[in-house]
Amino acid sequence: MSTEVLRAQEEWEAVDNIQPETGNQASSDQSVQLISFSEALQHFQTVDLSSFKKRIQPTIRRTGLAALRHCLFGPPKLHRGLREERDLVLTIAQCGLDSQDPVHGRVLQTIYKKLTGSKFDCALYGDHWEDLGFQGANPATDLRGAGFLALLHLLYLVMDSKTLLMAQEIFRLSRHHIQQFPFCLMSVNITRIAIQALREECLSRECNRQQKVIPVVNSFYAATFLHLAHIWRTQQKTISDSGFVLKDVEVLAKKSPRRLLKTLESYLAGVSKGQASLLGAQKCYGPQAPHSKDLTFIGVCDLPPQSSEGTWLI
Repeated sequence: MSTEVLRAQEEWEAVDNIQPETGNQASSDQSVQLISFSEALQHFQTVDLSSFKKRIQPTIRRTGLAALRHCLFGPPKLHRGLREERDLVLTIAQCGLDSQDPVHGRVLQTIYKKLTGSKFDCALYGDHWEDLGFQGANPATDLRGAGFLALLHLLYLVMDSKTLLMAQEIFRLSRHHIQQFPFCLMSVNITRIAIQALREECLSRECNRQQKVIPVVNSFYAATFLHLAHIWRTQQKTISDSGFVLKDVEVLAKKSPRRLLKTLESYLAGVSKGQASLLGAQKCYGPQAPHSKDLTFIGVCDLPPQSSEGTWLI
């Protein structure tokens, strides 16, 4: 066999060993394994979070008439046996994204693969995160006010088959040529609302009823995101409306969490029956809105933690 033929055969056999480009990540023989929500949560349940737990303020501090009104007419207090679970949720919200932690990396990779349908790993930094709706090449910079809990909520959304369909549907809406919005950044803001609702004891009645905290907070997050998406589509909102929409959604979510949870239950039941699009067909009326890159997204992530009522546009 000639030298040229041998060289060609060696090059052809080497094709199977070529790895996809992963930016600043080192290539590996196997792609990063997807991680479930329960596995990621277990990681936080087993590592030392004492330094982060010191920062939390489990409930809103009220004084004077506000404290009396809350005591007489406010929601019930969270059962004592559930307070440790509540504190874990709030502690995770104090944790940032650690690029050196393999579990953190797997969470990011799972979110990326589930939303995009990609089978290949992606770099932990790069423009591809902007395509998912982060503001820049590093997702960590968008987590202020929600911490790693924001990524756990996205993971929860994409790792259940029924809520994955919801996530993909909202993701498609976020890429609409007129009604587009930054999907992941909006999700972080929804997590921020869930944190405040938990601290203001708006979820205590439901947590006490279910004798759980984390599943209630997860469902509340998903229900609030679904409600926002429904308003966004049906009322033809654009990114310039983001602050006003989030404000209205927060007020309703805190006032009537059970109503939103019932809506989510109906949505998921519809998904189980094979209803492809419960947000409905996307239609836009009136003149086209400016492209979102020329507008500023207004959210709730820069609000001070003690802000529980009143205005919070930034």
